[in-house]
Amino acid sequence: MPLRSETAERVQRFGAAQRWVHRGTAALMGVCVASAGCLYLPPLAELVGRRHLVVTVHEWSGTLLVVPVLAGLASRAVRADLGRLGRFGPHDRVWLRGALRRGWERERPAGKFNAGQKLYAGWLAGAVLVMLGTGLLMWLTGLAPLVLRTGATFVHDWLALTLGIVLAGHIRMALRDPEARRGLRTGSVDRRWAEREHPLWRHGG
Repeated sequence: MPLRSETAERVQRFGAAQRWVHRGTAALMGVCVASAGCLYLPPLAELVGRRHLVVTVHEWSGTLLVVPVLAGLASRAVRADLGRLGRFGPHDRVWLRGALRRGWERERPAGKFNAGQKLYAGWLAGAVLVMLGTGLLMWLTGLAPLVLRTGATFVHDWLALTLGIVLAGHIRMALRDPEARRGLRTGSVDRRWAEREHPLWRHGG
């Protein structure tokens, strides 16, 4: 969608459905990560206690993690954004090459989402599905023999560590860009920010 004006200085970036999908996913992910920390880190486990309750919270928050996106599919705007996130163009390759060079800020063509955001979204979607699958094997012990559950535990634990690192990087990037956060909070962004960070967005990218 091309840039659409709210005022002379701000443009609409996200509607209510897109913002709620992000908030719901972020909230469930936060609960899932926090409960995982309480299960695997001894100091947190001792501080919180009530392991059975923490396990239950972790299982259900992880299982429900896909619900916000599935519910968001009812929104045309959410479906359009998912399509953008899953589609790479020539400008995305330019963005990635530029990101690996010094002074890359001068060359970063991006539509509504840049190549880094697309890679992050794709990786996160795959990781969540793998975590869900391995988690279900660990939770519902009758689904698979012991050898598969052991392998699922190994994959789940190491992918969880990787996921935590990637999420920390995502949060760090978000903290460095207050206007991007404002867009997710209010739905609108400064026009100059949009033209600088996402110059191809006005062409429907």
